[in-house]
Amino acid sequence: MRVWKAGVLLALVPAACTPVAVTAPPSPPVEAALPAEPSPTPPPAVRPRGVRPVRSFAEVRGLWVVRSTMTSEEEVRNMVADAAAAGFNTLIVQVRGRGDAFYRSDLEPRAETIEGPPDFDPLALAIQEGHLRGMAVHAWVNTHLVWGSATLPTSPHHIVNEHPEWLAVPQYLARDLYWMDPKDPRYVQALRQYAADRPETVEGMFTSPSDPDVQERVYQVWMDLISRYDLDGVHFDYIRYPSRDFDYSRGALERFQSWVTPRLSADRLHELESRVVQDPLAFATALPEQWDEFRREQITGLVRDIYTAVKTLRPELVVSAAVVADAPTAYGHRFQDWQSWLKEGILDIAVPMAYTPDNATFQRQVSTAREAAGSRGRVWAGIGAYLNSVDGTLDKIDLARSMDAGGVVLFSYDWAANEGRGPAADPFLERVGRERFGSD
Repeated sequence: MRVWKAGVLLALVPAACTPVAVTAPPSPPVEAALPAEPSPTPPPAVRPRGVRPVRSFAEVRGLWVVRSTMTSEEEVRNMVADAAAAGFNTLIVQVRGRGDAFYRSDLEPRAETIEGPPDFDPLALAIQEGHLRGMAVHAWVNTHLVWGSATLPTSPHHIVNEHPEWLAVPQYLARDLYWMDPKDPRYVQALRQYAADRPETVEGMFTSPSDPDVQERVYQVWMDLISRYDLDGVHFDYIRYPSRDFDYSRGALERFQSWVTPRLSADRLHELESRVVQDPLAFATALPEQWDEFRREQITGLVRDIYTAVKTLRPELVVSAAVVADAPTAYGHRFQDWQSWLKEGILDIAVPMAYTPDNATFQRQVSTAREAAGSRGRVWAGIGAYLNSVDGTLDKIDLARSMDAGGVVLFSYDWAANEGRGPAADPFLERVGRERFGSD
């Protein structure tokens, strides 16, 4: 999938449990975070023989921390203190929210919402404060969702502005945009408006999963993070297509044609080549099974490449992923074959986003993940606290335990500490901690 390189620079990797300053050191050149010489085939993936993280817990009690909290020193400190007081032991903090950085990065622009001096590093502070309390801290990386549908990013170096040719295109716009220069402002505006008109189904603008430059950027982001921060793990999110309607960008269609050509008979190939002159979607439309396979392969291949590199550089790190909890939807509509990732051994932990107030649905979805995981330590149940009352959240913690999941992760700290906080005398997180985690 990507060009593999040997000679990993282990000197860049911090020793486990070493203290981390609030301000991270300046970023090294991008090349320094990558291995150096090409070899023709990728090394075999490291099979997980039981994850051995630096900070291990009999039960993971986690919180997803959205980027809206990673904006100031006060917010970060309060978040860690609140989570620790409630008995949580694992923080999954969003550091790549929308193609931007909530940490010190030379690869992507500093997030526009960060407050404070230029040397303030939200990730470094979260790690420092979390580790002081014995908590594990994981970096949460949004893979393909790179911007919303409102105003465009201000930085000229943001992916949306600097590399519009990297963006995924829906089928609805494919023929109109196929012949348009991505640098034409109408190109990005069309994608932005498409998402704005469909807020229930399209979260924003996505990158093209099959684009080698996109894959390389995501790979570099991961290598940069693991080489410079004393993390306990890194967490995939949006490691999927937005829907079956994507990606019909010109580059994706051309890459699919190249990929599928060796698999076709001479007559079939000649037929489609004559049709594609008039209709750029001819190959994708005529070969739906292969088109799905191609898209699924783009997602799985990136997971495999990153997992192998992480385990070569820092085998103690936990590689996890927030996955679409309904497995058929994940496989057939988002091209996210997370069950095979667990089976192949290219993912340590699956965190099914079983966001529902319905206990039966939650139980079915987590049970599917638990069965695919094989062992309890390879699945953490994702609970949509924002869709549940405190009692509903407590019930789902009990259900996850009854299914022998390795832990739970609540979405999200930000909701629970603000909109869902509840009465001042007995806030949401404090009650969860007291009644299920034994916190005082």
